Amino acid sequence: MTDWSWVAYTVLEVLIAISCFLGNALVVCAVCIGIRDSLREPTFCFLVSLAVADFLVGVAAVPLAVLLDGWVSVTPDLCLLLSCVVLVLTQASVLSLLAISVDRYLRLHIPLRYKALATQRRTWMAVSVCWTLSCILGFTPLFGWRNYSSLTSDFTNTSSSSSISPPCTFLSVISLPFMVYFNFLGCVMAPLLVMTLLYTQIFRSLQGRLKESCPQAKASLLREKRLACSLALVLILFAGCWIPLHLMNCLLLFQGPQAVTRGTLYTGILLSHANSAVNPVVYACRIPKIQQAYSQIWRRFIVRLNCCHGDKQVCQSIKSSRANHIETCGSGGKSTP
Repeated sequence: MTDWSWVAYTVLEVLIAISCFLGNALVVCAVCIGIRDSLREPTFCFLVSLAVADFLVGVAAVPLAVLLDGWVSVTPDLCLLLSCVVLVLTQASVLSLLAISVDRYLRLHIPLRYKALATQRRTWMAVSVCWTLSCILGFTPLFGWRNYSSLTSDFTNTSSSSSISPPCTFLSVISLPFMVYFNFLGCVMAPLLVMTLLYTQIFRSLQGRLKESCPQAKASLLREKRLACSLALVLILFAGCWIPLHLMNCLLLFQGPQAVTRGTLYTGILLSHANSAVNPVVYACRIPKIQQAYSQIWRRFIVRLNCCHGDKQVCQSIKSSRANHIETCGSGGKSTP
């Protein structure tokens, strides 16, 4: 790419990283602080898992994507390890989305057994399994399926003449057959197909129940349908943002480097990273509980900001509310934050 194109790409990556960091940190705060009771609901636990993965995309994956464009010179083993971190975070997003779809399916199809089955302990165990599998699948190239024979030879030749290592790039250590056959078809497309089937069954079931249910039951089913639509939208955005980049990898594998220009490849990378910045916006616009939590956090921030700027009346109201809260808790009652 020309210099201005690389500058534009870098600036956009920085903006995406900042958006991922702030947006997903707010989602985690909203669920963990604003609506603590929702942590008992499996769906919100898996949403936190997805938000953490998206947060780490901004903190780690985006900076690594910029650095792994030939801007750092490290040993092949370290280059491979850094490249695998990006794969782990992508896989964590896929498995968190899969866990959400399975949870909604079970909630709808076995409602009587659901509460006994989806306990908080089992939910967090499922989150742990998702991240463990993500690490295993993402770090698979470390166990042998890699592509740095040329980089290793370059490193050997370079190290014999100087102390500088060759530039590290993602495709110099990650095999294209691995990216296409294992990562794309096995770790991304297969879960996406399963999720598509699950959401199809969910919407069919909801549509049938809405026709047969009484007015009292319809309100609950409509809330369930709205949440399912929001989560399905998150899934569609993930597929729309990531599949183009994987299709480019397919073209690179079957038709060679001339099939995809560098600018097109960078556009696909930007689109895949932008997915992690878009998700918090979807949550804010589509999920009422998170909307309320955002508003609550914003109100607290404004109140504390006014207090810090010397608004004595506001500070006094904060102290009074805290005193009432402590007094109510001490008397065995409950108070809302």
